[in-house]
Formats: sequence, C-alpha cells, structure tokens
Amino acid sequence: MRFELYRDAGGQWRWRLRARNGEIIAESGEGYVRREDCEHGINLVRQSAEAKIEDMTTKIA
Repeated sequence: MRFELYRDAGGQWRWRLRARNGEIIAESGEGYVRREDCEHGINLVRQSAEAKIEDMTTKIA
C-alpha cells in the first residue's frame, strides 16, 4: 500500500491510500491549504491502525 500526496484542481493538498492492486481504498475528505496539514492527516490515519472496530449494525437508530 502507499499514500499519494497531490494537489487538486483548486490547488489544495489531498491524499489517497492505494492498495497494492492500485485501487483507492481511502482518501482525504477535505483539501488542505498547507502541505504540512495534509501530511498530518496521513499520520492520523497511520496511527488509527489501533482503532477498535464498532459494529454499527447492532445499534438501534
């Protein structure tokens, strides 16, 4: 897998995570003005590997 850091059509920084087969499996939900902020977003996703999984199908709406 790899993170790709790029600029969108509006000039803002974005990231996407690609699987080994080239499919995009995650992407930033927002554009960032500063590259450093975009890199921080990538680091937050990297740290989330330890996040628990919550089955929302068992929750009553």
